[in-house]
Amino acid sequence: MKASELRQKSKDDLGRLLLELSRERFNLRMQKSTGQLAKPAEIKRVRRDIARILTVMNEKTGG
Repeated sequence: MKASELRQKSKDDLGRLLLELSRERFNLRMQKSTGQLAKPAEIKRVRRDIARILTVMNEKTGG
């Protein structure tokens, strides 16, 4: 997901997306701990997407 795409979304949409990705990250961590994780790179992708969303949210609040 690109930051330019995220900047076009509203704060509510970003909040929903952040919640969804947080849940996905939790599920991936559980899969990793039980040895069922097929794609380890997914954890890195989700973590970076969360960081992008938080960055865009901070830009929108002016902080």
